[in-house]
Amino acid sequence: MSETHSGGCVCGAVRYRVHGNPAVGTVCHCTFCQRRLASAFAVLASFRQDAVELLQGQLTEYEHRSDESGRWLRMNFCPKCGTTIFHTAEIRPGIRTVTGGTFDAPDWIAIDRHIWVQSKLPWVTIPSGAATFQQGFVAPPPADQDLLSVSFHNS
Repeated sequence: MSETHSGGCVCGAVRYRVHGNPAVGTVCHCTFCQRRLASAFAVLASFRQDAVELLQGQLTEYEHRSDESGRWLRMNFCPKCGTTIFHTAEIRPGIRTVTGGTFDAPDWIAIDRHIWVQSKLPWVTIPSGAATFQQGFVAPPPADQDLLSVSFHNS
């Protein structure tokens, strides 16, 4: 049986569960994530869509088109308190990304990379040795077409 982790929104109306570990853990420093989460950066855990289960509540969706790539990013949030819970991205079909801070205990998420560090706020320190990318990270197409290896990029 795979490991599970649960989480939800601030007001408790939305609850979810994920099965297994994320394909990738990312800290995104892009200005869009800073604005959409009202934070210095986003902590993101990306899973196969079928590994993410909505247990309670309903989500509202907002689609944003990147001014840089023109691709969409669909955020899913609690309509009551506004907490962003998930997002999906045009560039990553079959992947659902969970906002790390919504997990009941987010300390288990391993961070694999920091992206969009060109937009990093000057007082944020990235751990030495961490994989960093000035913009997004786009993986080369996988030989076996494994969805977990496909592009991980927020724009």
